[in-house]
Amino acid sequence: MADLDKIQRTPQSLIDPALLALCLSIEAKRARTVIDHILEHGIITNEELSDLYGYDHPPRAIRDVRENGIPLITHNVISPKTGRRMGAYTFDDVSKIKRGRIGGRKAFPKRFKQDLIEMYGARDAVTGEGLDERYLQIDHRIPYEVIGDDNSGAKLDPAEFMLLDASSNRAKSWSCEHCDNLITKHDPQICRRCFWAFPEDYDHIAETQSRRADIVWTGEEVQDYEKLKAEAQALSMEVPALIKQKLRE
Repeated sequence: MADLDKIQRTPQSLIDPALLALCLSIEAKRARTVIDHILEHGIITNEELSDLYGYDHPPRAIRDVRENGIPLITHNVISPKTGRRMGAYTFDDVSKIKRGRIGGRKAFPKRFKQDLIEMYGARDAVTGEGLDERYLQIDHRIPYEVIGDDNSGAKLDPAEFMLLDASSNRAKSWSCEHCDNLITKHDPQICRRCFWAFPEDYDHIAETQSRRADIVWTGEEVQDYEKLKAEAQALSMEVPALIKQKLRE
């Protein structure tokens, strides 16, 4: 655990001119907020992102910066305010600039969502639940921060994207943000074997040997769920634990 006061700051006066030029070229508001703070103070913490700028999910703002190709170092520190662990961030070396990510995510053509629906159906890739298409969002199977848009000049390949509802997208984002592959390795092949990229065929979840099944009860099926819930409560169990027990019987 690093001492916050002893971390090497990276203010504007100390960073490489090429990195500074890239920083000053970023226009996205959330990424720019992080960049400007580090340029002025040399460091930013999750606590500052929350308290000063009102971001409920600080790691998302940090991810925005990285998705624009700007390298950051993550430091694990103790908050002087709360005594809890938190992230602190400084600029990394100019050699770590991710060229394929400069400029951030590219907008998808309007037709592309329909291409995905025609390929996969109007359903969430994680839960398999059929949804009104307006609730579905396009997401890279392999996180943008790992693979970028290095092939952005080519026609988009629907096989490299998936449709998720907002809840699944948030869950995937949280898991990826805490995965060592996204933080340090940036190996697309590790992602290709992950549940969050290919839930239909995977052998790990964020590099952990796990398996997952998302079950949604709808319509008349809800009464089946309520029976399971009542049985689980009577046994002082959670519903997933009861389902596992029944499968073993």
